[in-house]
Amino acid sequence: MSGHHSEKAPVTLLLQQWSTGDRLALDRLMELVYEDLRKLARGRMRSVPPESSMQPTALVNEVYLRLVDANHVNWHDRTHFFAIAARLMRQVAVDSARMHGRAKRGAGWNRISLEDSEVPSDGSVHDLLELDEALNRLAAADERKAAVVEMRVFGGLNHGEIAEVVGVSVDTVKRDWSFARLWLARELKS
Repeated sequence: MSGHHSEKAPVTLLLQQWSTGDRLALDRLMELVYEDLRKLARGRMRSVPPESSMQPTALVNEVYLRLVDANHVNWHDRTHFFAIAARLMRQVAVDSARMHGRAKRGAGWNRISLEDSEVPSDGSVHDLLELDEALNRLAAADERKAAVVEMRVFGGLNHGEIAEVVGVSVDTVKRDWSFARLWLARELKS
């Protein structure tokens, strides 16, 4: 994503057009960002239960459908778009995990290493629903820190991109990330 600065202006323009009600702008936008979304989705598929048979393309398509339903979002730029896409990918992955894990808590889930997802742990493995629940608890205590984790883990955004979306300094994002990693490691240990 950060390697596509040359596309930043067209993406921002399309986001603005879409914000004002131009539905065709969303289609043109998706053409520009589709491959980036697929890359994100491929990286996030580790967290989706294998029996869900969801593929990266299906995840991106589901995110697209949810974006189509998004009303009155004041889109700022490409980074803001990917922050929202990260939240939607998390929601889709969690919905899928819930749907396919109802029989018995933990049954058949594809467990993900939080180290692979850049969330620290003691090397143990945790499932997506536990991570989602921990992120919800973190959001209740500090919404910004939870958003930083979500954008980094589910959206693949770097510190600079997150700082831009959240409207704080890169140093603040680094502190939030550091705190959130430790907090989640503690939460997920218990």
